[in-house]
Amino acid sequence: MDKGTIARTSVLLIALVNQVLTMFGWNPLPWSDEQVYTVVTGVLTVGATLVAWWKNNYVSKKGKAQRKVLKEKGLH
Repeated sequence: MDKGTIARTSVLLIALVNQVLTMFGWNPLPWSDEQVYTVVTGVLTVGATLVAWWKNNYVSKKGKAQRKVLKEKGLH
């Protein structure tokens, strides 16, 4: 198995164990729902910001080459 499969399987097992324990009234995680929500939304916001910045700016070698072509054609 590759590292990605191991990571996804581990996360799935942790989520399943957490769900079963929660169904029986025991919260194994020491965080409140609000704290989890804040962290998850923060991570998603930072991730989306970085992806949008990377995609919309010419920071990679390929992007710089594309910008050069656009400038040569007068489109940028």
